[in-house]
Amino acid sequence: MALLALLLLLGSASGSAPGPQWPLQRVPVVWPQQTEERPAPHFLRPAQLELSSSCGPECHKRAPAPSYWDLRQFLSYETLHSSGQLTETAVGIYGFDAEAFYRPPAGHSRRRRQIFGTDSRFSIIGQDFLMNYPFSTAVKLSTGCSGTLVGDRHVLTAAHCVHDGKNYVKGAQRLRVGFLKPRQKETSGGNGTELSKMKFQWIRVKRTHVPKGWITNTGSANDIGMDYDYALLELKKAHKRRHMKLGISPAAKQLPGKRVQFSGFDNDRPGQLVYRFCEAGDETYDLLYQRCDAQPGASGSGVYTRMWNRRRRRWERKVIGIFSGHQWVDLSGTPQEFNVAVRITPLKFAQICYWIKGNYVDCREG
Repeated sequence: MALLALLLLLGSASGSAPGPQWPLQRVPVVWPQQTEERPAPHFLRPAQLELSSSCGPECHKRAPAPSYWDLRQFLSYETLHSSGQLTETAVGIYGFDAEAFYRPPAGHSRRRRQIFGTDSRFSIIGQDFLMNYPFSTAVKLSTGCSGTLVGDRHVLTAAHCVHDGKNYVKGAQRLRVGFLKPRQKETSGGNGTELSKMKFQWIRVKRTHVPKGWITNTGSANDIGMDYDYALLELKKAHKRRHMKLGISPAAKQLPGKRVQFSGFDNDRPGQLVYRFCEAGDETYDLLYQRCDAQPGASGSGVYTRMWNRRRRRWERKVIGIFSGHQWVDLSGTPQEFNVAVRITPLKFAQICYWIKGNYVDCREG
């Protein structure tokens, strides 16, 4: 448990002296303009917890920068209501210069993701850790993925957990979010250690928002849809746990120790919350390639870091990405495997924050 206490402080400095600081970035406005009703979804296929793509890091870097009109299309979104009603909302974008679209320089190293040798994941055991922040912000989706609390009623997750790029998956209409909580304690026979059996408290989802960038472009020539693999869930009732703030993703070299962290419900460890941290690797404007050990079920977890807020003069832990999962890429007939997270860019921050707050005034600082 001493090790877990140390991990909670990962990326922070001792004392009050500032360390790595959250970069100050201008947040644009993504404003809904027109909403129309769409035909009801089918909900036929199960959610796919692993993604396949023919487009890896270099492929994404070679793709042409989207125009202003492309971005408007990508950031328009669908909303699935618990009644089964489906609507589509067109958006306008203000205060964003598409000509200055950022592209990180090429040349970062990357490695294949694999669990071999020592597994670097940590199962969170014990109520003292499990029920405390930031571990308490991790939740499970009834479709088999993970998510992160980012508001009193809101959960951030991956789009592929609710939509396969063509239609909403089986269970998306009656989607539920599970909060892990201790049920009872039992003593193991080996060393007398107390282990907690876990169960979930479930809350129904009222609305699900998915960007059109995921729905329209998944499976296209450059798989730009991978850049928009995120969704926001609005719960039918408020939870009573502390949630995590959203943050605009800094460049990998600006992260404390170039490391990221996230917690989720990996399928190979049922009933356990699994935490991991690792070095961030290659990146594009929209995606972060990292080497955190993970298994299916962790998709949708919020990738976060802890940095100093110079304006508020305090340390703040924020979600800067969404773990998309294992991405298999066929490069010249050779399969390669990556761990991919969708970065929260200024535009995505503006959109997700608006979904949560319902206005742009409270979404000016990322």
